[in-house]
Amino acid sequence: MATFKDFRNHVKPNWCPGCGHFSIQAAIQRAAANNGIEPEDLALISGIGCSGRVSGYIKSYGFHATHGRSLPLAQGVKMANDDLTVVASGGDGDGFAIGMGHTIHALKRNIDITYIVMDNQIYGLTKGQTSPSSSTGFVTKSTPDGSIEAPIVPIKTAMASGATFVAQSVSSDIKGLTKIIEEAMKHKGFSFVNVFSPCVTYNKVNTYDWFKEHIVPIETIDGYDETDSNKVVRHINENEGMLTGILYRDTKRKSYAEHLDGYLDEPLVERELKLENDQFHDIMAAFK
Repeated sequence: MATFKDFRNHVKPNWCPGCGHFSIQAAIQRAAANNGIEPEDLALISGIGCSGRVSGYIKSYGFHATHGRSLPLAQGVKMANDDLTVVASGGDGDGFAIGMGHTIHALKRNIDITYIVMDNQIYGLTKGQTSPSSSTGFVTKSTPDGSIEAPIVPIKTAMASGATFVAQSVSSDIKGLTKIIEEAMKHKGFSFVNVFSPCVTYNKVNTYDWFKEHIVPIETIDGYDETDSNKVVRHINENEGMLTGILYRDTKRKSYAEHLDGYLDEPLVERELKLENDQFHDIMAAFK
């Protein structure tokens, strides 16, 4: 059985010292090992930005996609080989700006993959501009007078889009984050995990201390019910999107692949997909 160390490779991460992404990488590795997954059974697809580098830092199948396109690729990988555990990752800009269209449709489509957003409320790789999740009034190089836009609330967006697994954590809680990713990987459907990951270089507002003061663990809410979507949305609104934990889980709705008759019998990569000449000519004839 694989251990945490088996998911290490010889590529040294070059994130800034203290970056929250280090902990997210470790949590992915620990969660995979804890779930009994082998490196050759894991595929990690990432987008562009500081977070996009993670696919090269873990020993598994990996693909560094173009900006905002980690989810289309990850869904394609899963549909081609259902035997793989597929994880997509990206930053708040990757997922909620250029990639927002893909994010919304992936949430509602419910393909059996896990999507981890490394949310630092800023564009770190391009040296500090406002992102979709930056707070109103946030001062950056692109908003020197403060952002005039309302921020995206990732978990609210996920709930509104029909996600069947919604969770949120902070990178400083590696134990809690690891457990969340474990459960996300086990979930039969699309798992959305937003992780507050402080940028220690360019975001001097949303720091580790700031999150420690503002996050609200669901364990502190009496009678919290992760199966009641209406109550979950109410709690999200009442706590301004700062809830942490597994917020919502729907185990009754079928995954995308389960709706396709016979699809799960054998992965596509193992099927004989040869097209005979007569079949080809019949198809081409239909276009005449």
